[in-house]
Amino acid sequence: MSRRKVRETIFLLLFRIEFNTQEELQEQIKWYFEERTDIEGKDQIYIETKIGSILKRLPEIDEQIHSICEGWRLERLGKPELAILRLAVYEITNDANIPTGVAINEAVELAKIYCSEEAPRFVNGVLAKLA
Repeated sequence: MSRRKVRETIFLLLFRIEFNTQEELQEQIKWYFEERTDIEGKDQIYIETKIGSILKRLPEIDEQIHSICEGWRLERLGKPELAILRLAVYEITNDANIPTGVAINEAVELAKIYCSEEAPRFVNGVLAKLA
């Protein structure tokens, strides 16, 4: 599985946070992988590990996003944009294997696919302030 597809899968699963409790999210992740038989075991382990790491740091990540988005409460952000920002902020601040520029570029690409027309510019601006 390509790195881009792995990142997209992580985004799709993080998106579900807003609609499920932590316990339900674990079930959602389990069901997701049961349906996606094309995802190899090593990729599944990587995805689950990264999601777990993001969830452990979620309050810290959300605070970083909130501090950058002056005047915006997280509840006002679109759910896809929030999931993309959470993933990118985690990668920028906690994953030394991913260069900052790559994390930003990939976040913008996800926003182009899953968000409104204005979202890629917004995501880029927020992450540029962080970087």
